[in-house]
Amino acid sequence: MFTPNFLTANDKSGAYPESYYAASANAVAGFETLAENATCDVVVIGGGFTGLSSALHLAERGYDVILLEAHRVGWGASGRNGGQVGSGQRREQDELEEMLGLEDARKLWDIAEQSKDIVKSLISRHNIDCDWKPGILHADHRQRFVKGTHEYVDKLRDEYGYDQLRSVGRDEIRDMVGSEFYHGGSLDMGAGHLHPLNFALGLADAARKAGVRIYENAQVTRYETGEKVTVSVKGGKTVTGDMLVLGCNGYLDALDDRVARRVMPINNFIIATEPLGDDLARELIRDDVAVADSKFVINYYRLSADKRMLFGGGETYSYHFPKDIKSFVQPYMLEVYPQLRDVKIDYGWGGTLAITMNRMPYFRRVEPKVFSASGYSGHGVAMATLAGQIMADAVSGTMERFDVMANIPVPRFPGGKSLRYPLLVLAMTWYSLRDRL
Repeated sequence: MFTPNFLTANDKSGAYPESYYAASANAVAGFETLAENATCDVVVIGGGFTGLSSALHLAERGYDVILLEAHRVGWGASGRNGGQVGSGQRREQDELEEMLGLEDARKLWDIAEQSKDIVKSLISRHNIDCDWKPGILHADHRQRFVKGTHEYVDKLRDEYGYDQLRSVGRDEIRDMVGSEFYHGGSLDMGAGHLHPLNFALGLADAARKAGVRIYENAQVTRYETGEKVTVSVKGGKTVTGDMLVLGCNGYLDALDDRVARRVMPINNFIIATEPLGDDLARELIRDDVAVADSKFVINYYRLSADKRMLFGGGETYSYHFPKDIKSFVQPYMLEVYPQLRDVKIDYGWGGTLAITMNRMPYFRRVEPKVFSASGYSGHGVAMATLAGQIMADAVSGTMERFDVMANIPVPRFPGGKSLRYPLLVLAMTWYSLRDRL
């Protein structure tokens, strides 16, 4: 069976994609390549939010940590995503209550609140310049969705004590986003948005200062467990440690089949317009919040620091990116903002994230010495960052939060790895059609 390698399928080896984020990245001193075999206490695979946060928090606990990144730190989804730091889990609380019971649903809400707090805390503590701004507007593209959205606002206020969320009506939302595409929604000022690559680079710099040895262009080919964990790197070098943390998310696929049966990579795409100027930018998103809408194949967008529209939309379920990403995403943007038809698009890029069957993250201790967290399903900026701290706790022997996450039932994809793609395409085709109804 052919297994695509998402590390090499769509991008140049060792180079960031030609994205707005890469073009506006902060200058950070480079990281070394692995020149000889090495040993440490904990090996971390993956230089995204999960791996960087794990490495940083482990080093702060006194562990000798080596982090291995196949390309560049923040190269994957962590440096390419929509930058939204949302509240709650990927599933809403009433769904989690039905799935897991009220007690565990409340624990998951508390963990999700901690995920936002840790992002803001890390930005403050390490002086990370990543354009943090408060606010996410959840926009309903169907009138029939608005009642449920407003009822959910009331639920979170009355049952969870969350007072940062308020209902938004039709007239107000159309004024807030300069579009007639939406009928209402909710505004969450406890959430926010940021420049994800600069956040990742800030975490990497903080981890290095804490003593983490970070090696770029260190593609892991396999790992073996025994008395120690031995990680093999392309080119023949090895890293040996007492414990291993897998923070690979959408790029893990062939490294651990036990995780890959439940976590599947998919591709998502973003465009960035030319700078729009203050007046047009304010017309489009009046309050400079991020926006995420109610379509199953979600539109998500916000303004950059230099007043570009950063618009994410569309997914593909093959491993190849579209040949022309700008043309692929532009129709989704014009459906919301037809007034941007003549605006130049400066950047278009894709990235590989990971989803699970029920859209809840997959935390597991896959072996006594191996911890894994992945499958954030588009909700990973905050949760992946917290996952790093949670796995650092687990390596240190504090399992409480890890066990809460690991106890979430995450089913295997039907048909295993061989059939998950065609079955997902069928399902997503249906949901895409439903978005149009």
